[in-house]
Amino acid sequence: MSTSPDAPGDPAQPPSPGRSAAPGVSVVVPVLNEERHLAGAVGRLLGQAYDGPLEVVLAVGPSRDRTHEIASSLAAADPRVRVVDNPTGRTPAGLNAAIAAAAHDVIVRVDGHALVPADYVATAVEVLERTGADNVGGIMGAEGETTFERAVAVAMTSPLGVGAAAFHTGGEEGPAPTVYLGAFRRSALERVGGYDESMVRAQDWEMNYRIRESGGLVWFTPRMRVTYRPRPTLRALARQYHDYGRWRREVVRRHPDTLNARYLAAPVALLGVVLGTAAGLLSLGGPTWLAIGWAAPVGYAVLAVAGGLWISRRQPLAVAVRVPAVLATMHGSWGLGFLTSRTGPSRAWARRPAR
Repeated sequence: MSTSPDAPGDPAQPPSPGRSAAPGVSVVVPVLNEERHLAGAVGRLLGQAYDGPLEVVLAVGPSRDRTHEIASSLAAADPRVRVVDNPTGRTPAGLNAAIAAAAHDVIVRVDGHALVPADYVATAVEVLERTGADNVGGIMGAEGETTFERAVAVAMTSPLGVGAAAFHTGGEEGPAPTVYLGAFRRSALERVGGYDESMVRAQDWEMNYRIRESGGLVWFTPRMRVTYRPRPTLRALARQYHDYGRWRREVVRRHPDTLNARYLAAPVALLGVVLGTAAGLLSLGGPTWLAIGWAAPVGYAVLAVAGGLWISRRQPLAVAVRVPAVLATMHGSWGLGFLTSRTGPSRAWARRPAR
């Protein structure tokens, strides 16, 4: 399949004379049960302030709502929108299917309900061309609407909540281990074989690792900021971070050299709290020296409460008082997922290369 934007049948035509010969861009979007957000998300993508050819490729999973019907109507209304099936509904499989169907050499990965600014694609292309990077991306800008979501957003944008990853907390432009979502050179995706379809979570991090191991460059820029809506309940947040921890353990299992102190912080803290609490309880009817175990849970509680109130000091009181519980949920769930992660999928990983 030709990847030239000038190929016959391309849904996005090359720029007319007098316009900048900007490279063609394919925005790939895996979608599942996105009835509420899909039309608005596609509208924002089609409205990008970009001078070059642009298409949106929707990889639609087996949704329980009207997502497929809406996607089909969007494609019928605008030739720049294309739809491919994603029978498994899994994000990496959908991304690979969309990339395989994409017409252009710049691949921009977006989620179905992501809120991208109007200059997102133009900025991505400019940074790709200026740096020579294989993937460029920016900040996962967590912004809540409810009081609880705002508390989660505070935790997700603080090193106390998520470590010092630039795509969460911001930072200077430059090389990075990973970025949020990303805009890729198609050649880089083909070089590493596309997304690993057995990675239900952490597929972006794992992909960026393989790009870097192949000699490629992953580049962070704070100019690419995508608005992210946090989980709406404590239970949903716990499930999300449990999955994060579980699948980050799978990344470490496959790529042991990725293990570092930041990944061990939450599991070690959880073990300390559990073992310390157990020792403290045993001291009530046993050796009194075991009471030293209380230092771990009490110390963590002080850190979560004091740290949570500090990082939310500019927030309304209703938000600030929720942040310590949010931090404890994120740390504990991530640590539990990491510690209890079982052996991952078969070593015959179902990886379908992007073509």
